Amino acid sequence: MVDSLSDQDRRQRAHSAVDQVHDRLIVRDLYGLANVWAPHGTLEFPFAPPGFPRLRGRQEIIGYLREFFEALRVTGIASETRHETARPDTLVVEWEADAVGMRSGRRYRLPYVSIVEVGALGVLSFRDYWSPLANGQALGRLDELIAMQESAS
Repeated sequence: MVDSLSDQDRRQRAHSAVDQVHDRLIVRDLYGLANVWAPHGTLEFPFAPPGFPRLRGRQEIIGYLREFFEALRVTGIASETRHETARPDTLVVEWEADAVGMRSGRRYRLPYVSIVEVGALGVLSFRDYWSPLANGQALGRLDELIAMQESAS
């Protein structure tokens, strides 16, 4: 499908999608968040431990988010810097989430870098770069993550 929007409108659409992702995370809106993605959009975690899934499509994203919301409560976006790229549909977003690990009760602030590509039907690709160790510590699952890494070696 050819996108007939101007470059500026495509950039605005990308910014709007990131706004929606952050807003839906904070209010814990599982289906609203998944619906920001295009029907066959992807969500992947390049720095995640071995075996972490690459999610394709809203149904897989809903399954992941259900577990995510059980493990973590994002309470706010502490900081954010967006970088526009030469491609009007793609943003690089540096951000920090304030969150609470549901299992550990620990509060933490975790930095992320996300590369987000948005099309007419929603997010086409969301690559989320974060520290598995910092995340595991906040969630009370550090030992489990270390064991996963050791078994993959």
